[in-house]
Amino acid sequence: MSNAQAAVPSGYMKNSMGHLVPVDQVGERDKLADETTRELLEAAKTLQTAMTRFKGMAMGTIESFVELSGEKYGAKMGGKKGNVTITSFDGSIKVQRQVAEHLEFDERLQAAKALIDECISEWSEGARGEIRALVNHAFQVDKEGRVSTGRVLSLRQLDIQDEKWQRAMQAIADSMQVTGSKAYVRIYERQGDDGPYVAVALDLAAL
Repeated sequence: MSNAQAAVPSGYMKNSMGHLVPVDQVGERDKLADETTRELLEAAKTLQTAMTRFKGMAMGTIESFVELSGEKYGAKMGGKKGNVTITSFDGSIKVQRQVAEHLEFDERLQAAKALIDECISEWSEGARGEIRALVNHAFQVDKEGRVSTGRVLSLRQLDIQDEKWQRAMQAIADSMQVTGSKAYVRIYERQGDDGPYVAVALDLAAL
């Protein structure tokens, strides 16, 4: 029971506006809704705690495996970064640790955009029209004012040898800052001897 709920006097229920309402004046449907939501909340918190413990255990187990595997070859493999795949001896189970880094761009991205705009202005019209559209799309911002990392980085895949363009690509690379990372554990089981790997669903939406 939460502190807010514990503070409600016996014989009353608190409504969404914070008013105390005598229990006998609360409809049966509202009482049932209140009971149902609180029951599911407690169950969800219990599950959340169990999943948090599982993730910690899984990450620790994988890290121990990586270190023990490295010791066999006299290599010290410290740190918790990097993607790792571990497969059972019979190939029926696959465990993956994946680390996704969150990238953002600093003010140097604006320098890159200025150089790119200069390139497009200098190039002849027509053949480069699709590049202008690609660039405009890459630098579109979302509702929070941020550009898409993937779209901007896709510009670096273009095979353009123009010196100014190359400086712009370097400015993009220099502007990238790792602002955080998130690790994931995914466990797969093979369906049959030669079947595909199917992930063990740990997401309620996937069950």
